[in-house]
Amino acid sequence: MIIDCHGHYTTSPKSLEDWRNRQIAALNNPTASPKISDLIISDDELKESIAVNQLKKMQERGSDLTIFSPRASFMAHHIGDFNTSSTWSSICNELCYRISQLFPDNFIGAAMLPQSPGIDPKTCIPELERCVKEYGFVGINLNPDPSGGHWKEPPLSDRHWYPIYEKMVEYDIPAMIHVSTSCNACFHTTGAHYLNADTTAFMQCLTADLFKDFPTLKFVIPHGGGAVPYHWGRFRGLAQELKKPLLKDHLLNNIFFDTCVYHQPGIDLLTKVIPVDNILFASEMIGAVKGIDPETGFYYDDTKRYIEATQNLSVAEKHQVYEGNARRVYPRLDAALKAKGL
Repeated sequence: MIIDCHGHYTTSPKSLEDWRNRQIAALNNPTASPKISDLIISDDELKESIAVNQLKKMQERGSDLTIFSPRASFMAHHIGDFNTSSTWSSICNELCYRISQLFPDNFIGAAMLPQSPGIDPKTCIPELERCVKEYGFVGINLNPDPSGGHWKEPPLSDRHWYPIYEKMVEYDIPAMIHVSTSCNACFHTTGAHYLNADTTAFMQCLTADLFKDFPTLKFVIPHGGGAVPYHWGRFRGLAQELKKPLLKDHLLNNIFFDTCVYHQPGIDLLTKVIPVDNILFASEMIGAVKGIDPETGFYYDDTKRYIEATQNLSVAEKHQVYEGNARRVYPRLDAALKAKGL
């Protein structure tokens, strides 16, 4: 089985975006805000949005199951207040749940949290619990920068985040560390802000001792870890100067990287530098990079091709990347698959 740990609902019906635009337009006039009941999306619309997009490409490229969460750039936690984010996350999570019910063999959910700048993360817990208990979601997306590119929250190692970590440990779910849209003109959302955040999250963990407090806490850092694998020597050296343990002991029992790296040399570097136990297959399809690479004639985000072509992994190690590691990092996913006899 090939499990893609990083998928977003980027192909939702236009009515979802229209509802969101109405919500945003009414931020200063709450009486004009649309009701949740105003948004009507049929099962047929949902099926069509997936069947001709993500599912078609999964079948063409040979992946089986996607951990599916709301569109990352749509999370936009910097917009409005907690009530804005709470309503919006509830809608987006429910749609992902419906997709998982319409295509139960191909999709399983991960939750967007109703984060809001400067708001206690405890406010996210009811939605987290609902998604795990009622929807059977197997993970969450955690935005370390709900301000949208201005980085106003404490680092991930700060006790500010502990209420969420406590629930993650209780439910045995990992968090994908994933920012949303950048509203800072200095940082392009997908080309800079995402990769900056991946690198920043890793360094925040490196400089602290978070995993002493939460030894079973698990983070998936997407997009191949940002700059981390490329600068592995720098991070090893910084950890040494800070008198931290070796990275394999300090971080690699808790931090994992996905394969959303869109060229062969990048995957070759990732799989050479990062231990195979810490790499999870992913494509972020259909996501930030949708086009065809003129140098290869294949889609940039057809990441399975890169895994197949790398010389750094044995057949058994490729199985770990494709399936084994995801089942270990996402225990609720493993339990759901075992319940189906898989």
